[in-house]
Amino acid sequence: MDRLRITEIFYSLQGEANTVGIPTTFIRFTGCPLRCNYCDTSYAFSGGEWLSFERIMQAVKQYQTDYVTVTGGEPLAQKACPALLQQLIEASYQVSLETSGALSIAAVDPRVVKVMDLKTPSSHECDRNLFSNIEYLQSHDQVKFVIGERADYDWAKQQIADWRLHDRCQVLFSPSYSQVEPSVLADWVLADQLPVRFQLQLHKVLWGDSPGR
Repeated sequence: MDRLRITEIFYSLQGEANTVGIPTTFIRFTGCPLRCNYCDTSYAFSGGEWLSFERIMQAVKQYQTDYVTVTGGEPLAQKACPALLQQLIEASYQVSLETSGALSIAAVDPRVVKVMDLKTPSSHECDRNLFSNIEYLQSHDQVKFVIGERADYDWAKQQIADWRLHDRCQVLFSPSYSQVEPSVLADWVLADQLPVRFQLQLHKVLWGDSPGR
């Protein structure tokens, strides 16, 4: 029987990416092979509960929204993740996957919107970036850079240029919570006229660091 280790399934407003503000069901997977400096979901590194696909789909169905985000942890660290993503798609949900970019996205259904981090230097996991993933990105996908300092910003600018990321998909810049002032990052983006979407984490503006929101 297909099953996955799940930390929580909850209903909230999408806090990031291009569906920000839309009521969404979140499926948070347990476990992650990375330990990013700015991680705000370390509670999902361990624990959780093994749930069958059937139980997961039942939990999702109770919420009146077509939007589902699979997040973590790192969802792709569990081999059954692509199968669940496909099942959600086949059930007519609009599905997004939040992934660290350190594991291959090749097996992910192309109808899934991939929101993929490229880990910046201050994350301390920059060397884990799997740049071959860029070849699988489509126009509806998004690459996210979490910026903690000026060096991160300069590094991210170089990746955009080297990989022509803005020609492949949407590019998101997000200030690392409490590490860089949002207005400072916004000024950098505007000064350089970068082809990116600046974003704040809406859920933190509304509810702070409360888990499950």
